[in-house]
Amino acid sequence: MTEGIGVDASLECVGTGQSMATAFAIARPGSVVGAVGAPHGVEVPIETVISRNIGLRGGVAPVRRYIPELLDDVLEGRILPGRVFDFETDLNGIAEAYAAMDERRAVKSLIRVAPA
Repeated sequence: MTEGIGVDASLECVGTGQSMATAFAIARPGSVVGAVGAPHGVEVPIETVISRNIGLRGGVAPVRRYIPELLDDVLEGRILPGRVFDFETDLNGIAEAYAAMDERRAVKSLIRVAPA
């Protein structure tokens, strides 16, 4: 897509070694890779950082901060979280949801809570 040039910036949000490797592989020399969230078994390719002059910046993903602003949009269907969530359960399945993410069977789990 970039005709071999690479992207000006890439964003790694999955937290796996493969996603980090992809973020660096698509970055052009002199660009920056941003890493968001909590990585799992990720090694930064320091040789690539140095030889291709690629910067790395990172930070946490404070999702709870955005819940009040975005929850109504999700509930009303203006934002479709199905593009992010690939595992769905109810409150009884929380342990399985975490296990699925830990075992990389799921990227993000959605917990549906029945109305009170």
